[in-house]
Amino acid sequence: MRARDLAVEYETVSVDSDAMEAARLMAEHRLPGLLVLDERGEPKAILPASQMVKVLVPAYVIEDPTLAAVVDEKHADRLCAALAGRRVGDCLPGKAEPPPVADPDDTALEVAALMARVRSPLVAVAERNITEPGGREKSRTRLLGVITASHLLHELLGAAGPPDTT
Repeated sequence: MRARDLAVEYETVSVDSDAMEAARLMAEHRLPGLLVLDERGEPKAILPASQMVKVLVPAYVIEDPTLAAVVDEKHADRLCAALAGRRVGDCLPGKAEPPPVADPDDTALEVAALMARVRSPLVAVAERNITEPGGREKSRTRLLGVITASHLLHELLGAAGPPDTT
């Protein structure tokens, strides 16, 4: 099975998207992360849900986790206020790595190896260097879809067949 066959439509956001809306999107669809696109609509980064949670937690609690026990529920309920007025780009880690991108012809094993190597919950599948009408090659990426780790596992387990019970 090739990456193009495994790729599915997936929620994306831009670096300029509202961070609160991105968090809601993750929560409502129970997504492990979002694919972040740049101004040209090309894959820029992966925003893991865990990173979004980290943005919500005050720095002093991250530095000293014992303080989490003394923060009252009323204050804890306002954690999402940390997202107000922020863009998705503000929530990306300081050194946001480019997202893993698989070629449409990559095999399932190549996608699995890429995902394992970069420890990403998802891999974008994209065609690179699109040829424009007239034969001129343009350095662009066309997103075909995304492969999540859970979807890849499902496909690989399905290909393995039912467990041997003998």
